[in-house]
Amino acid sequence: MAVYSIWESQFPPEASAAGRAVTERIWEDMQGYDGYVGHELLHDLDDPGHLLVVSRWESREHADQVLAEYADNPNALEANRLVASPRRRFVAAK
Repeated sequence: MAVYSIWESQFPPEASAAGRAVTERIWEDMQGYDGYVGHELLHDLDDPGHLLVVSRWESREHADQVLAEYADNPNALEANRLVASPRRRFVAAK
């Protein structure tokens, strides 16, 4: 059963463009990981620094493994540095 790993990020106005760019780089990287199926990057039309990524994975194990492996990646560290509040993640199924 495929699962969804959903990420929400809130970047301040002065970092919204850089936040979107680093988020795009993160999800380009995900394409190289086992179990990655695809993703959609959504941005809030009223708040360009508010992003939502809905990604699909073959299993929760794949999504969780990449989460642990990617935590120290420069792109993840940069996203964490730029956000106004900590990025949030939850895993879901339909």
